[in-house]
Amino acid sequence: ARILTDIARSQDAEVGDGTTSVVVLAGEILKEIKEHVEHGVSSQTIIKGLRRASTMAVNKIKEIAVNTQENNQRDILRKLAATSMSSKLIHRNADFFTKMVVDAVLSLDQNDLNNRLIGIKKITGGALQDSLFVNGVAFKKTFSYAGFEQQPKAFKNPKIVCLNVELELKSEKDNAEVRVEQVSEYQAIVDAEWQIIYNKMEALYKTGAKIVLSKLPIGDLATQYFADRDIFCAGRVASDDMERVCQSTGASIQSTCSDIHESHLGTCETFEERQIGGERFNFFEGCPGAKTCTLVLRGGAEQFIAEVERSLHDAIMIVKRAIKNQSIVAGGGACEMEISKYLHTYADSKIPHKQQSIIKAFAKALEVIPRQLCDNAG
Repeated sequence: ARILTDIARSQDAEVGDGTTSVVVLAGEILKEIKEHVEHGVSSQTIIKGLRRASTMAVNKIKEIAVNTQENNQRDILRKLAATSMSSKLIHRNADFFTKMVVDAVLSLDQNDLNNRLIGIKKITGGALQDSLFVNGVAFKKTFSYAGFEQQPKAFKNPKIVCLNVELELKSEKDNAEVRVEQVSEYQAIVDAEWQIIYNKMEALYKTGAKIVLSKLPIGDLATQYFADRDIFCAGRVASDDMERVCQSTGASIQSTCSDIHESHLGTCETFEERQIGGERFNFFEGCPGAKTCTLVLRGGAEQFIAEVERSLHDAIMIVKRAIKNQSIVAGGGACEMEISKYLHTYADSKIPHKQQSIIKAFAKALEVIPRQLCDNAG
C-alpha cells in the first residue's frame, strides 16, 4: 500500500495528473506477477524481466509519439487539456476552461514554465462561465485603514513601487533605554518617531509612484497621507501575489524607502479596483513583462470551486509538460494496447527463457487501462 501511495505522490509532483492510472497499472502489474512469485520464480528473474519490459515500453512510446511543435499547437494543447478534464466535474464546461488553461500556460516564460506564476483566485457566487482570465495580476483587496476611501481606484500607466517595509507609526521595537532629564528631550524623541515615518512617506511620494504595495502593514497615517496626494496603497500583500506583480510590472521589492530609483519601479497599462461578486479585487493589466497571469474562478459552494481549482491545476500541468516534452501519444487506451501487442510479439519471437513470461505478464497488465475504460463506459 505504501508503494502505491508513493507512486501516486510522485506522479502528482512530477506530472500533475494521471495518479489514478499509475495506481491501477501498478496494482495490475503486482497482480500479474504474484502468480510467478507463488510458482517460485526468483526475484532476480522477475526484476530483470520487468526492467527489460519497461525499457522496451518506453522506447516504443518514443517511436509512436507525435511531435507537438506544429502550426496547430494551440489546438493540440486544448485537446490535451480537455482530455485531462474529461474525468473531472468541469467536463461539461471543457471548451470554456481549455482556452483559459492554454492561454495561461502560453503566457508564461516558455523557457521556464513556472506554474507558480499562474495565480488562481476563488470567489463564491455566480456561474462557472463568469470565471475570468487576467493577462496580468489580480488579487483580493487587502485590509485597509481610514482614508482608503479617498484614494483613487484606477490609473493609466502608473508607476508602481513594491516594498517590504512597514509604514505604520509605532514605538521603537528594539529594547532600548533612553534617559531624559527634561520634558523637551522626551518630546524630541516622540517627534523623531513621527519624523522617521514622514521621511519614508515623503521619499515614496518623490519617486513619482502612483501605487504603493507592501508585504507589511501600511497604517492609517500613511493611508491618509497617500490619499491626500492621489496615491493608491495596499499593505499586507501576500508574498506570491507580490512576486507575480514584480514579475509582470518589472518592479523590484525594496527593503528601504530612502534609496529608490527609477529602475526599481514597475508599470502597467491599467490599474483598477473592481467588484467581483462580494469581493473587491485589484487588477494590474497590460503589463510590459507579463510572464504571469491570474485565473479568477466563480461558482457555487467553496468545495465546488476548490474541486474546479484542482481540475485546472491538473490540466495546467499536463499542458506544461506537453510543451516541455514536445511529444504526445494517443489516449483512450490506444497507446497501452499498442505497447502490449508489441511486447507480446517480441516476447514470443525473441525471448525463449523465463523472462518471456514476465514480459508477457507486464504486457497483459497494460491492458487494464483500456479494459477499465470499457467497463466505465458500460
